[in-house]
Amino acid sequence: MAKIIAISNQKGGVGKTTTAVNLAACLADFSMHVLLVDIDPQGNATSGLGVEKRGRETDIYRLLIGECGVKDAITKTACEGLDLIPSTVDLAGAEAELLTAEDREFILREELKKVSDDYDYIIIDCPPSLNVLVLNGLCAADTMICPLQCEFYALEGLSQLLETVRMVQDRLNPDLTFGGIVFTMFDGRTRLSAQVIQNVRENLNRHIYKTVIPRSVRLSEAPSYGEPITRYDNRSAGAEAYRGLAREILVNDGKPVKLRKRKLFRRS
Repeated sequence: MAKIIAISNQKGGVGKTTTAVNLAACLADFSMHVLLVDIDPQGNATSGLGVEKRGRETDIYRLLIGECGVKDAITKTACEGLDLIPSTVDLAGAEAELLTAEDREFILREELKKVSDDYDYIIIDCPPSLNVLVLNGLCAADTMICPLQCEFYALEGLSQLLETVRMVQDRLNPDLTFGGIVFTMFDGRTRLSAQVIQNVRENLNRHIYKTVIPRSVRLSEAPSYGEPITRYDNRSAGAEAYRGLAREILVNDGKPVKLRKRKLFRRS
């Protein structure tokens, strides 16, 4: 049965989708069978894996409103071991359509149960908000990981996010755990990045991953080529960081840490 991880932060621009895409790709590189679920109407995780969004007849929107089954919504990606349920702009209308749906917060959970035995991990890329889409992601998840940008304002929404997790645990999904914080966009040239990390570690009694994701031009470039960082530039600092995060998760879960045998390359 798959472990389901929601990647969520109510603040935008913190590296949430970058983390979802590259963590999923790195877990697949470690011989895991992974499904990435894009529930963000912007569809950045979908385009970040090079999957065409236009003209689709099956996607997360149609899955949530009952027009297709979960197995029909899944598509292969160019990364071995990594599948995707894509998102399109149509998803923006899902919230209004789901308002009258029975048990609307649990639709995604019930659908993912049908394919849970086919995967080791299911990663859910949540939108930067608090709406029925995010609640679907958190109700389906076993655990939530929060990417946190190494900047002062990123801390402001953290308490609100933790309160959201407590609300979901109390009312909707008592099995949801807070998996931890991943620091992103770390800039070693500035004192602020180090101060943010130190402040959170001293004042937050929550798990914090040892791996810190650096601010990286190569990480920023990779989505425009429709590739995770491990395919775009496998030897970059960003690729090494996300492999480190995947390794931490696998070790914590008692899973084997063994890279898949495949030809890796570095884009010139």
